[in-house]
Amino acid sequence: MTAARPLRVVLAKVGLDGHDVGVNLVARALRDSGFEVVYLGKRVPNDAIVATAIAEDADVIGVSCLSGGLGYFSTGLVGKLRERDAADIPVIAGGIDEPDEISRMLDAGVYRYFGPGSATEDVVAAFVAAVQDGRGA
Repeated sequence: MTAARPLRVVLAKVGLDGHDVGVNLVARALRDSGFEVVYLGKRVPNDAIVATAIAEDADVIGVSCLSGGLGYFSTGLVGKLRERDAADIPVIAGGIDEPDEISRMLDAGVYRYFGPGSATEDVVAAFVAAVQDGRGA
């Protein structure tokens, strides 16, 4: 009998945001909780995120943007996942955007949104729940 592989997450910064302290803290918390983390870095286009998530057999994707545009990028990411028949990979978004944009991205299929100051434990719990729910876009 083989042991189940760890849950795998792909994390990336989208847009022009260069602030990566938060996503690095999330990466460490996920790793410490048993996730295998693939961090793509800053200014990663949606096509690269989707391609990596598929290639790495990711269970969930996390994207972050603090410079605005989180709704735009995460909604586009959900669309790209659908185009590639990978809508079963849930997307969790963190960062800053206008309330209407946050609502729009959640309506479009983003699993959860977290703003600045969110408790790390809540973020990790959402990644676990996204996998357990088996909910994609």
